[in-house]
Order: sequence, then structure tokens, then C-alpha cells
Amino acid sequence: MTALLRRTVDLFAMLAGVILLIIVLVTVTNTGAFILDRIAGFFGANVAGLPGYEDFVQLAISGAALMFFPFCQANRGHVAVELFMQQLPKSVQTAADKAWLTLTALVGAFLVYWMVFGMMEARDDGAVTAVLGWPVWPFYAPGIVAMALWALVAVAQLFGDLSDA
Repeated sequence: MTALLRRTVDLFAMLAGVILLIIVLVTVTNTGAFILDRIAGFFGANVAGLPGYEDFVQLAISGAALMFFPFCQANRGHVAVELFMQQLPKSVQTAADKAWLTLTALVGAFLVYWMVFGMMEARDDGAVTAVLGWPVWPFYAPGIVAMALWALVAVAQLFGDLSDA
């Protein structure tokens, strides 16, 4: 795998981690507002939660979750049946690995293709979030890039050293 692709995958995973951290901070803030609202209720007051909290979390997690796929693939962190595969001859292990890498690359490309159409449809339909009214289509972009990176990592592994991590 090339160093540039590796750095891009690492950067993408770090960005996804930052997004998850922001989601956690927003969730903690919203939970704190809920608790403060319960306490304030005893005094006849109220504390509002964050408007559109659910909209933000839904959009942010939809991209962040997919942004970890390339990193996972690059580190061979996917599910594998090691106990079974270790008993097979090396040639069978290599053939199975190449078959799964090919399938992974095809699935990533398939998802990119259909996610682009989904993004264009969301844009053309003017789909917006329920509370904040944010357009939904831009939030497809991180997922599309992530799926393309996932496919690229699988292709790099397919044509490179199968043991690279």
C-alpha cells in the first residue's frame, strides 16, 4: 500500500474520531441540559435541550461510521475466521484472501456508485432535516469518499503485499 494512501486512510480515521468526539460532547451537553431541566423543574423553571440534537447526531454518525472502514481494511481489522483458515494450505489462504479483497473492492465501488445517486436524489428532492432544516445531501460526501478509500485499500492490498497492514 502506498504511503500516501496509508496517510489518507489514517487522516480519515482521525477525522472520524474527532467527529465522534464532537458527537459525544454534544450528547453530554444535551444530557446535562436534560438533568438541569429536571432540577430546574423543582423551582418552576426549565432548561432547554439543544434544538436539533437528533438531526446533528444522525447526520454526523452517518459519515463518521463509514469513515472507519478504510482504516479497518488497511489494518486487516475485519472479521476473519482465523482458526479455520490457519489449517488450510498457504495457497488456499492466499486465494481466499485475494477473493475477499476483490469482493471488498467491488462492494466499495458498488456502494460509491449508489451513494452518489442517493446524494443526487436527496439534493434534487430538497431533503432537509426535520428540526434544523439542514440539507441532507452534503452529508453523503464523507461516506462516498470513505467507500472509495475502502475500495482503493482493498485494491492496493490485492495487488501489493497481502500481509501489509
